[in-house]
Amino acid sequence: MSFYSDRVLPRIIARTCGMPALHTLRDRVCAPLSGRVVEVGFGSGFNVGSYPAAVTAVAAVEPSDTGWRLGEARVAASTVPIERTGLDGTRLPFDDDSFDSALSTFTLCTIPDLGAALAEMRRVVRPGGVFGFLEHGIAPDAAVRKWQRRLEPFQLKLGGGCHLTRDVTAEITAAGFGVVSVDAFYADQAPKPFGAFVLGSARVPG
Repeated sequence: MSFYSDRVLPRIIARTCGMPALHTLRDRVCAPLSGRVVEVGFGSGFNVGSYPAAVTAVAAVEPSDTGWRLGEARVAASTVPIERTGLDGTRLPFDDDSFDSALSTFTLCTIPDLGAALAEMRRVVRPGGVFGFLEHGIAPDAAVRKWQRRLEPFQLKLGGGCHLTRDVTAEITAAGFGVVSVDAFYADQAPKPFGAFVLGSARVPG
């Protein structure tokens, strides 16, 4: 791992993903969660203050040691027990049906094998369990998509493999989740190619 991806990029991500404007969105995506939650792409813990009272524990999957260290104060202050339990979303170290809910925020854009990661989340969440997601990806407008395709090669290099053109909702559906709700919109104060957001929830069939 390069110095940039190990030391610099996690700090850039913490700065951009920690913006106060995202707090309300984090509250919304976390609202349906309950019980034991597996959070893939925990980052620096910016969802910690948004877990609802129904959440009893969080298993944090986070590959970046630097990102985890940047979130230590939030983890320590959390009223919900949080344990770092994995490094790779495509190989979760849990038994089948181990969790009541899953959570992903600004993570699915970077996982190289997204299908494998979604399959793992579906495997470890019990039938009927909830998957909450807040992500950026493919824009609804053709003109913006054109710019996303132009910018994506640079974004992949500078953003640690971050894709601008992933259709997150379609990927979640293809993985076998039943999408319950989804809200697609452009984030305020963000350039449209980078600010095409989807916020929603899905369920594991059964």
